[in-house]
Amino acid sequence: MIYINDQLNDFDLDAALVQLSEQRREQALRFRHEQGRRESAATYLLLCQALEKEYGITEKPVFQYGEHGKPAIVGHPDIYFNLSHCRLAAICVVSGRPVGVDVESIREYKDGLARYTMNDEELAQITQAEQPAQEFTRLWTQKEAVLKLTGHGLQSDMKTVLTDAKDIHIDTVVSPRGYVYSVASFARVHII
Repeated sequence: MIYINDQLNDFDLDAALVQLSEQRREQALRFRHEQGRRESAATYLLLCQALEKEYGITEKPVFQYGEHGKPAIVGHPDIYFNLSHCRLAAICVVSGRPVGVDVESIREYKDGLARYTMNDEELAQITQAEQPAQEFTRLWTQKEAVLKLTGHGLQSDMKTVLTDAKDIHIDTVVSPRGYVYSVASFARVHII
């Protein structure tokens, strides 16, 4: 299930901080600017909402981290989740199987960044698109969602991420509110 908060300007950080686990409060307060703190707190509260609605869990989740920093919920190895945020939205995805998510604000298109992170086919898609900035953001969120799904995070060769993701299903949404998000999961294996 996908949970989104795209009303971050109205988000009450002070009220939220008291609702966070000690671990998450410390993480949120490490952000230098209030906007980062607000985004971090909002994603955690979305996770709390999702856990209560989907699984009936009301305790504040505490995280443990895998080899590459991918979080898991202590005591609930069967619940998979992923969090992401940008200045326009916070997003949380929970599932019974591994999942990755990324959300990004659509910003000015930068050719140099695209050439560094996109392969030739992706560059052609971007440059031929009516809205190159939106297309770049769509592809970028797909790449990041895949990397978060697999637990690898950003890697040096971003150009091959999607071509190597043959057994991964990706759903992408372009919001009219100025952001894009992608959710990645492993494709289901059909046994006949």
